[in-house]
Amino acid sequence: MNAWRPVGCSAAVVLSVLCGAAAGQETRAELIAEEQADKATRLRPYEPSVAERVVTRAGRTMIETPGGFFPAFGSVYAGGGLALGGGYRQYYGDRTFWDVKGLFSIRSYKLAEMTTSSPGHLQDRLDLYARAGWRDATEVAFYGTGIDSPEDGRANFRLKESYLTAGARLRPVQWVVLGAEASYQSFNTGDGAGIAPSIEQVFTPLTAPGLGASPTYVHLSASGGIDWRPAAGYARRGGLYELSYHKYADRGEAHGFDRIDAQLVQHIPLLRENWVLSFRGQVQTTLDEADVVPYFMMPSLGSGSTLRAYSSWRYHDRHSLLMSGEWRWIVNRLGFDMALFYDTGKVASRRGDLDLKGLKSNVGIGARFHSPAATALRIELAFGEEGPRLVFAGGAAF
Repeated sequence: MNAWRPVGCSAAVVLSVLCGAAAGQETRAELIAEEQADKATRLRPYEPSVAERVVTRAGRTMIETPGGFFPAFGSVYAGGGLALGGGYRQYYGDRTFWDVKGLFSIRSYKLAEMTTSSPGHLQDRLDLYARAGWRDATEVAFYGTGIDSPEDGRANFRLKESYLTAGARLRPVQWVVLGAEASYQSFNTGDGAGIAPSIEQVFTPLTAPGLGASPTYVHLSASGGIDWRPAAGYARRGGLYELSYHKYADRGEAHGFDRIDAQLVQHIPLLRENWVLSFRGQVQTTLDEADVVPYFMMPSLGSGSTLRAYSSWRYHDRHSLLMSGEWRWIVNRLGFDMALFYDTGKVASRRGDLDLKGLKSNVGIGARFHSPAATALRIELAFGEEGPRLVFAGGAAF
């Protein structure tokens, strides 16, 4: 019997340890359960801040495209100021719709337009669209041609345009994008309104090519490139490298011309897209130096999407160069960004003069309201050598 005594003692010790461990585990489990129960009583659903609610509501109001009647805002023509109006939209497919809208700006610019859009054909590779409209821009600016045109040399003209356009956008493979478009555009120019003198009082057909002309064009264009952005209207990553050819065939044969546009856009995300570095380069060049390009059809710089500190249509000539850079930070991924930006560029009468000498530049800060795929409104303050300028614009800067 004495031989079993050590065994019994050992068993008792082991049993005591196991019971203690079990009791300890139960105690810890109880503590954890109590902490979880206490935490559950203090849990609340996430409530966005007032600023987040305002931004989200504004983004939905400005960007979503429901059927039926809708408020409309935007631009009739660059330089006309913010335009307001309304429209009606009717869907006749999952994403296919037609709509009609009218806009009127604070400078009496007017627009009436009907559009139809039919995306998603050929397994979501082909988008089709068409639009017809009429616009009346009452005081469009012209300062003369060249990068050295004087700031105080502004004259105004009136531009009326009727147009009919049909086009297609095709992605045959991922990232490759092809486009084709055909338009009928009828222009009518006249005396300008506003404080500045009317254009015929300041310029002649020699200093403003095509002065007095009202051409009608058959405009054909084709484009091709690589586009690996998530969406054209708003992107925090990806890029676009595209080349476009435009043929403006004047039915009167006096003012026809061909032009090539090249554009490069690159977005570089930082810190999981909390910051984004965005860059753009753009060249527009008239092909035949002998062609007479009307002054209002020339490449131009100065607007809310080019040189943002300069008034719309500030610089005109046969060729143009533009470069921009932005540092964007994402305040609210659902609908609000801020950005610091820099723009620089020039126009020239000869293609060989599109160099880095004599560039016009500006810097600025901006706020953008957007959805995951579109930018509804940009509000920007830009500073250049002709002073500060406040910009209200729809659509992405680039």
